[in-house]
Amino acid sequence: MAYCSGSRSQPSPAARPSSAFAGLPAPGFTLIELMIAVAIVAILATIAYPSYMVQMRKSRRADAESALMDIAQRQQQYLLDARAYAPDVPTLNVTIPSVVASFYTLQICQLATPPCAPPGGTPPAFAVVATPIPGTPQASDFILSIDNTGAKTPANVW
Repeated sequence: MAYCSGSRSQPSPAARPSSAFAGLPAPGFTLIELMIAVAIVAILATIAYPSYMVQMRKSRRADAESALMDIAQRQQQYLLDARAYAPDVPTLNVTIPSVVASFYTLQICQLATPPCAPPGGTPPAFAVVATPIPGTPQASDFILSIDNTGAKTPANVW
């Protein structure tokens, strides 16, 4: 074995320190993996969003139905006190919830003026009508009403 003084040689590969990531791919996501994840989220959103909007419409309709029932009940109480039905909502001291007022116009009808239908039964009579406000998500919803006999229209959505 020859000893060479003064010259430095490279250490053998076995003598080099090994890195923890040597031979492994770089950590993180590739662009393809990220694009696939975004595509999956987009597909799920296109399926879920219309269903979400339908449920929101039903929820707002239920709020309007509840407000109509409250007004009808207060109308009956007003009839007992005043022997006549109230001509409008403010007379009943009813505050229409903002969630309803934002999407529906509520009015008490005692005459056959649009959008009111003539109330049924003998006088005194009333109908409370909730009309969707154009330009809101409820614009394509039904016109809801309840009258002094408790008849609710349209019957298939109550």
